[in-house]
Amino acid sequence: MDKRYIVIFDGVCNFCNGAVNFIIKRDPGGVFVFTPMQSELARELVVKFNVPNVGVDTFLLIKNDRCYVFSDAALEIARNLAGLWFLFNVFKIVPRPIRDGAYKLFARNRYELFGRTEACMVPSDEVRSRFVDVKT
Repeated sequence: MDKRYIVIFDGVCNFCNGAVNFIIKRDPGGVFVFTPMQSELARELVVKFNVPNVGVDTFLLIKNDRCYVFSDAALEIARNLAGLWFLFNVFKIVPRPIRDGAYKLFARNRYELFGRTEACMVPSDEVRSRFVDVKT
């Protein structure tokens, strides 16, 4: 794959789909591409990077042949977004177990808070090129 970064997200989670749209709007260079956790590519990358205890609540970023998970993935994405989002990296001073604990608590409740769909989102024509291994 080229120098783009792969975001692996839960394709049926309304919050996660909103997060993808949020990233797209703040990524004018188009460095991020997306694939749902339910895709074959996501399963291959999970095996390649030996990510333990993967479920649909696991948020991943593959960047420069390195895999970031949970809060590290979110903060690494923020580092590359247009605007002042890089400032969120101040939260790296919070120990990872605490950050990831908060992330996992939110992830466990995201369907109740934001809902879910029956199938993975189908990207619009204007952003379809930003999705990899998505069947439409």
